[in-house]
Amino acid sequence: MFDRLRGALTGNSEAGALSRSGDREPTVGLFVDGPNVLRSEFDVDLDDVRRAATEAGRLVCARLYLDEHATPGLIQAGEARGFEVIVTSGDVDVRLAVDATAFVADGVDTLAIASRDTDFKPVVEFAARRGTRTLAIAPGTYGRSDALRNAAHGAVTLGE
Repeated sequence: MFDRLRGALTGNSEAGALSRSGDREPTVGLFVDGPNVLRSEFDVDLDDVRRAATEAGRLVCARLYLDEHATPGLIQAGEARGFEVIVTSGDVDVRLAVDATAFVADGVDTLAIASRDTDFKPVVEFAARRGTRTLAIAPGTYGRSDALRNAAHGAVTLGE
């Protein structure tokens, strides 16, 4: 499954495809909507989220966005798995969308968003218009946004 995903995201079925920046492996920016993905009903492992994104290329950014109600244990777990944890006092969606858009403007090859929230569809569409490949990572079948999945070049549903 991940080999097909890599081919779809790189536009080439061969693993050695060149990225926009000329590197051997495409670069990936991973942005995780913590409040929408890390819910007990989904039982998501952050390692699985990271693994899904790395199938699309080399991670140059892995950010986990949490709100002010996040427990210290959750923050530590994110950091222990290699995520830069961003805790916001306001809406997580706004900060994630602004940061993801900035990464697209800076030239990341693939934008990966882990969420079940349709609010990120405009970010995915913006990335596609800029020539950036997009990947929607859903926390499970029940938590999948079909609109986000359909807007992205590739999609992974964790737990399938």
